[in-house]
Amino acid sequence: MSETYAKSIWNIPNILTLLRIALIPVLAVLLLSPSREAGFWAAAVFAIASITDWLDGYLARRMGIVTVFGKFLDPIADKLMVMAALIMILPFNRVPAWMVLVILGREIIITGLRGIASSEGIVISASDLGKFKTIFQMVAIIGLLLHYDYNWFFGIPHPYLTVNMHNAGMFYLWIATIMTVWSGVDYLAKFMKVITR
Repeated sequence: MSETYAKSIWNIPNILTLLRIALIPVLAVLLLSPSREAGFWAAAVFAIASITDWLDGYLARRMGIVTVFGKFLDPIADKLMVMAALIMILPFNRVPAWMVLVILGREIIITGLRGIASSEGIVISASDLGKFKTIFQMVAIIGLLLHYDYNWFFGIPHPYLTVNMHNAGMFYLWIATIMTVWSGVDYLAKFMKVITR
């Protein structure tokens, strides 16, 4: 590996992406327990990882250091975080297995199609649907990780405001699942249109 290439890899956005990947084992260990405390800290770890997802892309564009390595690793890190969280909470019956199958199946199929397109020198840009899908997925997963009733508002206990985080998470997961299918069909249509040319 050349020194120039090594320098292009070790920049702040890529380090944030690698940090996101490093948080996956921490998330998995926390989710070995279904307890309220474990879920809270797992949600905190997942929220930090979600923030780095936005931050690394923002910094890469702002600093003008968008790299091939970053383009490759960033979406993989996102998918790994989502997969890890959903798979780890399956045994606790916090999420329907078919929803996990739809979400993970879509990611595998689209990743495969991107690989085929890339090998042909074709770049199919991500749509806003995919971005919104990711946002809803992350919000849903944070709710599902918290799972229990919470009655605080901005960190202060509130006697009349109780939110069941599992129900809130499932609400957003339904939206995320619909957008997952929608964005997957949209990408597949774009792929077929470009390939048939």
